[in-house]
Amino acid sequence: MAWLRIQLTQEQEPVVNAERDSHPQAHVRRTMLVLWLLHCGISRQKAAAVAGLGRATVQRYVAAFRDGGLDGLRQWAVTGPVSDLAAHRDLIRQEFTRQPARSIAEACERIERRTGIRRQPTQVRKFLKDLGLKWQRIRALPVPPQKLSPNTSASRPRSWTPS
Repeated sequence: MAWLRIQLTQEQEPVVNAERDSHPQAHVRRTMLVLWLLHCGISRQKAAAVAGLGRATVQRYVAAFRDGGLDGLRQWAVTGPVSDLAAHRDLIRQEFTRQPARSIAEACERIERRTGIRRQPTQVRKFLKDLGLKWQRIRALPVPPQKLSPNTSASRPRSWTPS
């Protein structure tokens, strides 16, 4: 298979120049930089080194440009792994909004009871954080001690009363 020499058209040059500096996605900026370097006649190995990528990645960019043009390069179709808990996202959110968990261990148990999926505390903590829930430490409010009056015994329970 012959090497595809990158030659940008008159219409593509200003687009690539603008997007390699100011596109909102860093991936597209890096891709357009590689495309511009290849258009200027730099080897793929050198373009990969300048952009901080591997040569195989540059090859994938060239193949995407060959198959889909600039629109093919702009698409970022990489997806990460999806948690099994994602299918139960709404159920878990409702459960913990209705009654928050006191600890992450309790959250693990309740998720396992509701969904049948067992996850480690770190995974549950990250999943709950991704749902928008956050851990809030709740402590007892300190109450100042009451003064004992001479006619009350120390063993009798006391409460705050208005004066």
